[in-house]
Amino acid sequence: MEYILKTECLSKKYRKFTALDGLGMSVPKGSIYGFVGRNGAGKTTLIRLICGLQKPTSGSFELFGVKNSDKKILEQRKRIGAVVETPSIYLGLTAEENLKMQYLTLGLPDYSGLKELLELVGLGDTGKKKARNFSLGMKQRLGIAVALCGSPDMLILDEPINGLDPQGIIEMRELILRLNRERNITVLISSHILDELSRLATHYGFIDNGRIVREMSAEELEQASRKCIYIEVTNTQPLALALDKLGLEYKLIDDRNAEIYGKPNISKLVTELAPSGCEILSVNERDESLESFFISLVGGGKT
Repeated sequence: MEYILKTECLSKKYRKFTALDGLGMSVPKGSIYGFVGRNGAGKTTLIRLICGLQKPTSGSFELFGVKNSDKKILEQRKRIGAVVETPSIYLGLTAEENLKMQYLTLGLPDYSGLKELLELVGLGDTGKKKARNFSLGMKQRLGIAVALCGSPDMLILDEPINGLDPQGIIEMRELILRLNRERNITVLISSHILDELSRLATHYGFIDNGRIVREMSAEELEQASRKCIYIEVTNTQPLALALDKLGLEYKLIDDRNAEIYGKPNISKLVTELAPSGCEILSVNERDESLESFFISLVGGGKT
């Protein structure tokens, strides 16, 4: 398998804080790589190192087969487009003027392809409207358009759907999928919205405390995700006692709902619940969500 990005024992320290701790990851060519981790896990730090905004303390990485210690790495970085944290746009300029500025910065010979790029990200009809008057979703899409100037082979997006409304999220998802499928652009996405990420990613890297705890394809994740029984009862307190007695793993959602991992014997469960007067109201089989799988890997806490 060919990899666009590979890191080896990559570390970054800020005085007493270790942001990356011997991180190793591999991003396959043509993939949409979901980069999953809590706040402070090291996601943005890695992106900054790859883009050349900071230097690693130790370890190394390769872009398109070229090591970061090689002078040719500067040429390889030109093959990357990135939106890190917030879109780099000029709020006082129109969408077209923003792209023209980026074209000039990159030293592109002319503005051919500019209008096509605006159409691609859904900003072809913004005319003379200044970017300061754009919605958050429009600003995000303009940021991606700027990142696409120069026809990069890889696109790095740091929280691209953070703060977007449902329509904006759908538009962003469709844009990312189109860039990947129609233009064969490898996409690295860092995102907190794991349910949405699961609709996009072909591969995943789970990071915790500056280390990759697991990498896998979407197919491997599907196989590894545990199936669970979603159960509604009149009271989850006696349910918890019954499940403990039966030796079953579970998660209480609220005072009426719970997830039971594995395949419980419902007849035995009903028998255990009977003395307490707890009744089973409904039972449904579900696949484990990406969020649940992440928590099972790294423990509780917010992503």
